[in-house]
Amino acid sequence: MAEIVGVRFHQAGKVYYFDAAGIPLQVNDCVVVETARGKELGFVVISPGQVISANITETLKPVIRKATEADIKQSEQRREQNDNAIMKTRELIEKLNLPMKPVSAQYNLDGTHLTVFFSAEKRVDFRELVKELSRNLKTHVELRQIGARDEAKQIGGLGRCGCVLCCTTFLSEFTPVSIKMAKEQNITLNPVKTSGLCGRLLCCLDMNTSNTVK
Repeated sequence: MAEIVGVRFHQAGKVYYFDAAGIPLQVNDCVVVETARGKELGFVVISPGQVISANITETLKPVIRKATEADIKQSEQRREQNDNAIMKTRELIEKLNLPMKPVSAQYNLDGTHLTVFFSAEKRVDFRELVKELSRNLKTHVELRQIGARDEAKQIGGLGRCGCVLCCTTFLSEFTPVSIKMAKEQNITLNPVKTSGLCGRLLCCLDMNTSNTVK
């Protein structure tokens, strides 16, 4: 029976499950894992023994190893490259006159795969942009369109309460939020009062924290 660990790649990011592959792991261990994007660096947030394997139906990819100092240094270098990649993306978007806004760029650990996240009001034909980015950055490039909530999660900022956004600190997945939740908490139905930085209804309306958002 496989030992299963939960791994996050970013703070407040979604938890993904991996086969521990016989490696003794604990919460907060830094690990290198195999993903669809290639090798990635992540942190163990659920240790072996805390996950019931019968509840996991898909085939799990393995943890390759505990991260070494070289892995961590390489990850830091990739983060610097992310900034260069987003600058190049902005430059090419302007050159190609595309109606889209780049939000962030993320290399995998060995630099063989780059994912660029962008927002746009409607679908965009970005095939030429992918070709130009691949040629300029000499790596495989994938573009992903994201919504307003995900954009706010990646950019970050302060909410109306003065605290760092919930979605960037602990909210790993978005749940449906309705104006009915505001009514039940006797919150003034004013978009300025009920909307977050993303322009959508405040996620905390779903947490019954009326004292925070009044």
